[in-house]
Amino acid sequence: MPEHSADRTSFKALCLRGFGYMLLIAALLQAVLFEATHMPNLRFTELGLTEPMQTLLLLGAMILVLVTRRVDGSLPHLTLLLIGLFGASLIREQDSWLDQFVFDGAWQVMVTLLVLPILFVVIRNGRAFAAELERFGMTLSGGLFAAGFFGTYVFSRLYGRGEMWRNLLADHYLRVFKDAAEEITELFGYTLMFIAMVELLMLVLRWRRQRLA
Repeated sequence: MPEHSADRTSFKALCLRGFGYMLLIAALLQAVLFEATHMPNLRFTELGLTEPMQTLLLLGAMILVLVTRRVDGSLPHLTLLLIGLFGASLIREQDSWLDQFVFDGAWQVMVTLLVLPILFVVIRNGRAFAAELERFGMTLSGGLFAAGFFGTYVFSRLYGRGEMWRNLLADHYLRVFKDAAEEITELFGYTLMFIAMVELLMLVLRWRRQRLA
């Protein structure tokens, strides 16, 4: 197992990557503003900009995990579970297309076929996974991932509840408010998880360099 000193990131690297992450977030929200301003009939639908950006972030995160897994074998069970999570989320984001062009409920079948074997392997190796998760949880990548995970799968679902927005806006309620609240917070959550996977790849590259030094 690599020394914990390799888990640390230099101040200069943090500043540079942090600036890049700020630019990414600004670009995504500028695209959201463009969608809200210039695409009134497609706002926050599958044909708008926000949902395709969510798909790209999930795809990018999954590719980063696959690269991480290939570069370094220190977290085999954790990276396998992350592949399952991002893969399932990526399939779920295409639910309307899959229901329309494949068959109704296709995404549930695909997610089940992907997730069940992965869960079987991870649960079967529970102690090894717990050790990997503990190590991951103490890193910048782990913190960013946790924030993105809870933001996407908990906060955005609760924040985007129609009941709250109907009570808040009363006679001024329009569904687009609810959709915007849910989709934009979900987009930010996916962004944090994408950034977390960038940090994870940087981390395992440092581990690898340290082992080879």
